[in-house]
Amino acid sequence: MSSTVAGVVLAAGTSSRMGRNKLLLTLDGETLVRGAARRALAGGLSPVIVVLGSEAERLAAELDGVGCQIATNPDFASGMASSLRTGVAAVPATSTAAMMLLADMPFVTPEMIGAMIGRYDETRAALVISDYAGVTAPPVLYDRSLFTELLAGTGDRGAQQVVERHRGQAQIMTWPAAALVDIDHPEDCARRGLYYR
Repeated sequence: MSSTVAGVVLAAGTSSRMGRNKLLLTLDGETLVRGAARRALAGGLSPVIVVLGSEAERLAAELDGVGCQIATNPDFASGMASSLRTGVAAVPATSTAAMMLLADMPFVTPEMIGAMIGRYDETRAALVISDYAGVTAPPVLYDRSLFTELLAGTGDRGAQQVVERHRGQAQIMTWPAAALVDIDHPEDCARRGLYYR
């Protein structure tokens, strides 16, 4: 039986280390937030729910016409777990799983996303996790059986704690270390071809 895997793209943070909203940086002419949503859809996730918080109106304008859904987290300053809870709560009852992605990881490709969905379809594992040269990081696919635990998460480590508890049930996908890059500091930008319009 084919699965229906929703996407939850976390895009609510304050970019405090950057000094301005990093999701408005452009790469190849496209803002990070728009690119993340577009790649999630291209990878086969449906629906794709983008969780906004800081500067929600500006980011929502960047998503116009992409075909994703928007969920706003009023409690975004409390940590990433609150945004994940917001996204998971918006996943439709028909979805068998949800994949969590970060909007500031622009080198996660539709092919990576599609391969993770394929592995879940083959195995029905509780988790499909990404490994970058020994580092576990998003995207992470969670079977619906783990949603209750995700909804109970707090702070910045809620999702990570779910992964740690269920690692023995996980399928592991190995990706190049270069795909792990996220964008946190101004010096990361020019080095990666990222610019503000």
